Amino acid sequence: MTTTDPVIEDAFQQCAELTRRRARNFYYGLKLTPQPRRSAMFAIYAWMRMADDIVDSGSINDSERAEQLETFKQMTHVALSGRRPAEDSLWIAMADTASRYELDPADFDDMLAGQVDDLHVTSCADWDQLRTFCYRVASTVGRVCISIWGYEDPAAVEMAVDRGIAFQLTNILRDFREDHESGRVYLPAEDFSRHGLRPEDVIEWSDPDRCTDFILEQVARARDHYIRSAPLDGLITPECVPTLWAMTAIYRGILEKIASSPFRVAGDKRIRLSALRKTSIAFKARRMIPARMAGTAR
Repeated sequence: MTTTDPVIEDAFQQCAELTRRRARNFYYGLKLTPQPRRSAMFAIYAWMRMADDIVDSGSINDSERAEQLETFKQMTHVALSGRRPAEDSLWIAMADTASRYELDPADFDDMLAGQVDDLHVTSCADWDQLRTFCYRVASTVGRVCISIWGYEDPAAVEMAVDRGIAFQLTNILRDFREDHESGRVYLPAEDFSRHGLRPEDVIEWSDPDRCTDFILEQVARARDHYIRSAPLDGLITPECVPTLWAMTAIYRGILEKIASSPFRVAGDKRIRLSALRKTSIAFKARRMIPARMAGTAR
């Protein structure tokens, strides 16, 4: 990001480096975003990582964690007003981002609430509960993203909600075994019951036909949210479409790998796209960038 303030420049650079190291699938799309929006997206990602680190810290107890999250929430509100709550790279970058884009504090509050849910909620009884969880941890991210990318049609907001749910459902299917090993099962208990299954049955793939039908039902739910949110690509600022397209192509690609081989969710090997496939997606997305903007997305 180009700015006359070297302190702000350095803050965004540190957020960019953190994103490069830890964002995995998101980084392939975010780096296609033209400046200054790209730097803003890196700042948002750095904020999410810091929130994750507080929640995941094994060196503090629940009381200390709750206290740190409350402090983090208050500092976030200060930053979203365009002021710096502290002189470190995250808050410098967040305050500058908030001064450029209209960000809703409620979205950040919901993201933090989702993080707290993830500490205490180990299962979802039904789709309504799972949808609420997906909204808090993923749809809110979608709402923030389109606020930075830019849009005019208010319909974009609900579509960003659906796209976030599609991404999170894909994550849940991809991570089913890993989550189960840590004592978490996000897929609805009522769905397991309807198919006459327990989560352990899917892990063991003990009844292939029932397990396949169950996973394909979950895939269909995720696909429905991708389809419902498809018009979103035409509603955001054109220069930012390649970013959204690339991230969607990666997550949809993972979902389709699961659809073609549902038993993968029970396997020990993490379901992912190859580096070559991701590079191909990034190349195609880069070709979508308007010629006048190509130089800003490098």
